[in-house]
Amino acid sequence: MKKLLVFLYCVTVSISFNAQNEENDWRQEILNYQNELNAKFINPETTILRANDFRAFEGLEFYPVDLNFRVEAKLIKTPDELPFQMLTNTDRLPLYVKYGELHFKIEGGDFKLDVFQPAETIPEYEDYLFLPFTDLSNGDGSYGGGRYIDLRTTDATTMILDFNKSYNPYCAYNPRYSCPIPPEQNDLKIFIAAGVKDFEMK
Repeated sequence: MKKLLVFLYCVTVSISFNAQNEENDWRQEILNYQNELNAKFINPETTILRANDFRAFEGLEFYPVDLNFRVEAKLIKTPDELPFQMLTNTDRLPLYVKYGELHFKIEGGDFKLDVFQPAETIPEYEDYLFLPFTDLSNGDGSYGGGRYIDLRTTDATTMILDFNKSYNPYCAYNPRYSCPIPPEQNDLKIFIAAGVKDFEMK
């Protein structure tokens, strides 16, 4: 009996240790993403900031990393969808097609988001998926027009949805950009305190 208890204790400790390592890896992945995003804004060759904002720029502001906003979503593909024109903040109407639906839980609530694919893709972005969404944080900490998450096509029936990697549309930083407006069905009735915060232009 004593040997069994020691064995069970060792198994429990091992599982806990592995889980902690996995969470640390996820946190580091998110921090790496944030650093890469900041690097694009800091680099004068890749920045989208206006001159006044660039001179004063010290880095994007993010919500603290929260793994409660990193969820596994059930992916239901919708292969028979027709292309449609997505509204933007300008007269531009890019063509997208609904790729599928992501069903997930956060804080005990059930939610769904539609994920889209450009109707016309170039080879290096042929697996790119676009997820625009709004939530209760918009205008109260995050950008009022909603945020985006980049995803990739998959043969799996699940997909990791990490709101810690959500980012602002370019027009949040520079009015010369045309940005898709998140469709009404992608409005989440929850406060997503994760990802990039709002940016105040000079």
